[in-house]
Amino acid sequence: MTLFIICAFAYIMGSIPFGLLLTRLAGLGDIRAIGSGNIGATNVLRTGKKWLAAATLLLDALKGTLVVLWIQGYGHGGVFLAALCVFLGHLYPVWLGFKGGKGVATGFGVFYALCWPVGVICCAVWLATAALLRFSSLAALAAYAAAPVAAWYFSSDQTALLVLIIAALVYWKHRGNIKRLTSGTEPRIGKKAAA
Repeated sequence: MTLFIICAFAYIMGSIPFGLLLTRLAGLGDIRAIGSGNIGATNVLRTGKKWLAAATLLLDALKGTLVVLWIQGYGHGGVFLAALCVFLGHLYPVWLGFKGGKGVATGFGVFYALCWPVGVICCAVWLATAALLRFSSLAALAAYAAAPVAAWYFSSDQTALLVLIIAALVYWKHRGNIKRLTSGTEPRIGKKAAA
């Protein structure tokens, strides 16, 4: 029962769609009708509101970090389940018909809570790739390729396995982006995407 409550709590917290909520509160309508239709920070940036995209990024990351730290604070197990469930909540929120974000920011937040060097390395790889190549999706793919290696080096095998699962899910959610990257049609950061 305790593990069920932990999983349910983590999933519900993860499923809070901050990108959707913030754009509606800002009077910009439904973010799912803009750009790529995604609820994450990259698509929020396409509204032209950088502060709104930054707030979405921060809140999506914080929900991953805070849920894991909160469960860790109780010290009764379930941390890895909570980490996975908060991430799955972001990807597949029940109130949005299980159509959520791609999990990049929330995954970073989870990594920071589980093993902060992994979070730092992932963010550094994302920032470097984004700055050099100007593709948010490619930056995410590079960061999540580095994540399992960093987790294996800096943490336990169990953490590395969880990070590998999260990375695989991020790649799955980016399969459309991968196709556009290989075909040369992926929009760069700051450019509008096809709906």
